Amino acid sequence: MARMFRVLGFWTLIIGLMAFAGDMMEMALLFFIQTAVFVLLGYLNFSERTYVLMFWGYMVVTFVGFSYWTIFVMGNPF
Repeated sequence: MARMFRVLGFWTLIIGLMAFAGDMMEMALLFFIQTAVFVLLGYLNFSERTYVLMFWGYMVVTFVGFSYWTIFVMGNPF
Protein backbone atom coordinates (compact mmCIF):
# COMPACT_ATOMS: atom_id res chain seq x y z
CA MET A 1 0.00 0.00 0.00
CA ALA A 2 2.90 2.36 0.69
CA ARG A 3 4.00 1.92 -2.91
CA MET A 4 0.63 3.26 -4.08
CA PHE A 5 1.27 6.54 -2.28
CA ARG A 6 4.58 6.82 -4.15
CA VAL A 7 2.68 6.12 -7.39
CA LEU A 8 0.20 8.88 -6.48
CA GLY A 9 3.20 11.13 -5.86
CA PHE A 10 4.55 10.32 -9.32
CA TRP A 11 1.25 11.14 -11.05
CA THR A 12 0.72 14.34 -9.09
CA LEU A 13 4.26 15.34 -10.10
CA ILE A 14 3.42 14.73 -13.76
CA ILE A 15 0.20 16.78 -13.47
CA GLY A 16 2.10 19.53 -11.64
CA LEU A 17 4.75 19.67 -14.36
CA MET A 18 2.09 19.88 -17.07
CA ALA A 19 0.35 22.68 -15.17
CA PHE A 20 3.69 24.47 -14.78
CA ALA A 21 4.35 24.13 -18.51
CA GLY A 22 0.86 25.48 -19.18
CA ASP A 23 1.57 28.57 -17.03
CA MET A 24 -0.96 27.60 -14.34
CA MET A 25 1.20 28.39 -11.34
CA GLU A 26 -1.42 27.97 -8.58
CA MET A 27 -2.43 24.54 -9.85
CA ALA A 28 1.21 23.51 -10.29
CA LEU A 29 2.05 24.58 -6.73
CA LEU A 30 -0.94 22.66 -5.36
CA PHE A 31 0.14 19.49 -7.16
CA PHE A 32 3.80 19.87 -6.17
CA ILE A 33 2.72 20.08 -2.52
CA GLN A 34 0.57 16.98 -2.97
CA THR A 35 3.54 15.22 -4.53
CA ALA A 36 5.74 15.97 -1.53
CA VAL A 37 3.07 14.76 0.90
CA PHE A 38 2.36 11.54 -1.02
CA VAL A 39 6.03 10.64 -1.38
CA LEU A 40 6.66 11.37 2.31
CA LEU A 41 3.69 9.21 3.34
CA GLY A 42 4.88 6.46 1.00
CA TYR A 43 8.11 6.07 2.95
CA LEU A 44 6.64 6.13 6.47
CA ASN A 45 5.61 2.43 6.46
CA PHE A 46 2.22 2.73 8.15
CA SER A 47 -0.19 -0.19 8.36
CA GLU A 48 -2.48 -0.85 5.42
CA ARG A 49 -5.50 0.28 7.45
CA THR A 50 -3.81 3.61 8.19
CA TYR A 51 -3.02 4.15 4.52
CA VAL A 52 -6.62 3.41 3.54
CA LEU A 53 -7.98 5.79 6.17
CA MET A 54 -5.57 8.54 5.08
CA PHE A 55 -6.57 8.04 1.46
CA TRP A 56 -10.29 8.28 2.26
CA GLY A 57 -9.64 11.38 4.35
CA TYR A 58 -7.75 12.89 1.42
CA MET A 59 -10.63 12.04 -0.94
CA VAL A 60 -13.23 13.63 1.36
CA VAL A 61 -11.20 16.84 1.72
CA THR A 62 -10.58 16.94 -2.04
CA PHE A 63 -14.22 16.44 -3.02
CA VAL A 64 -15.49 18.94 -0.46
CA GLY A 65 -12.90 21.49 -1.61
CA PHE A 66 -13.67 20.90 -5.28
CA SER A 67 -17.41 21.18 -4.69
CA TYR A 68 -16.97 24.39 -2.69
CA TRP A 69 -14.76 25.89 -5.38
CA THR A 70 -17.06 25.02 -8.28
CA ILE A 71 -20.26 26.15 -6.53
CA PHE A 72 -19.24 29.23 -4.55
CA VAL A 73 -16.03 30.57 -6.11
CA MET A 74 -16.58 29.96 -9.81
CA GLY A 75 -20.17 31.18 -9.63
CA ASN A 76 -23.18 30.43 -11.73
CA PRO A 77 -22.48 30.43 -15.49
CA PHE A 78 -26.13 31.13 -16.36
